Amino acid sequence: MPKASDRAWIAALPKAEVHLHLEGCVPAQVAGGGSDPAPPPAITSLAELLSYLDWSCGRIERADQLSEIARQLGQRARAAGARHLDVIVNPSHWPHWRRRLGAMVDALNGPFAEAEQDGGASVGLCISLSRTDSSGEAAELVDRLLSLAHPRVVGLSIDGNEAEGSHNDRFASAFTRAGRSGLHRCAHAGESSGAQGVREAVELLGAERIDHGVRCVEDPALVEELARRGVPLDICPTSNVILGIVEDLASHPLDALRRAGVPVSINTDDPLLYGIDLVGEYERCAAAFGWGRAELGEVARTSIESCFADPDRRAEMLGELDRYLAR
Repeated sequence: MPKASDRAWIAALPKAEVHLHLEGCVPAQVAGGGSDPAPPPAITSLAELLSYLDWSCGRIERADQLSEIARQLGQRARAAGARHLDVIVNPSHWPHWRRRLGAMVDALNGPFAEAEQDGGASVGLCISLSRTDSSGEAAELVDRLLSLAHPRVVGLSIDGNEAEGSHNDRFASAFTRAGRSGLHRCAHAGESSGAQGVREAVELLGAERIDHGVRCVEDPALVEELARRGVPLDICPTSNVILGIVEDLASHPLDALRRAGVPVSINTDDPLLYGIDLVGEYERCAAAFGWGRAELGEVARTSIESCFADPDRRAEMLGELDRYLAR
């Protein structure tokens, strides 16, 4: 029997990935237009990350480039055993597409649909506001999403640097309207913001999931509340280390949050910039926290239960997971 930390066992473990930015999945060859591209720079801060994303996504001008990004993303998902992806897309990073959101979704949809039909991961898109947007811009994006009514678009997200304030009150109306119209809601918080940012994301934005959320540990009462309410945290361990949110993986609060009863999943955030994959993230966490198959299965279950796939698809994935763990 393979050990719980064996890569092959983890790769075959049915799971979802729910915190994955399309902006961090742009292959260097695609951004470089087929020339020999320079490797991405060493990213050490959120500001550096956002600046690089603006540059690389700004080079994506054609629909076939978007389709190639989606095709390769589907291939990596299959290799990692991901049965579903919730992919975050922030139009502000894509200057050639931010006013052509429908065309952008169409370019991504073809390869995603082909992969699904071939037994690959199902994919939902969570279209993201930026923290620097105004309330009017937030309302405008929700208008566009509701008008588009594309089945590939499943949620509203918000990301960006909260170091100068989360401004959640500014976005509350847009999130409320999105939720009432049937869109799921997730929000970055507890990364560049502290515990209060997590609380506001839940209470003001109605976020069903928190992207990152790890700084909730600064408020033990909030940790208890997240556990009681079953609010999932979509945690990206390597990203947190690289961006200086935690010193190293050994000191990451992921396992402490899991043991406190907070639902947690493992995700890659911007994998091509960090040189990581989902299987490797599971491997590293298993080694750092002494996890066996039971813990890995628990985290995989949370990833599926918290994903924005439709209920039938979630039930299908959970059944597959149960059968796999019962072997």
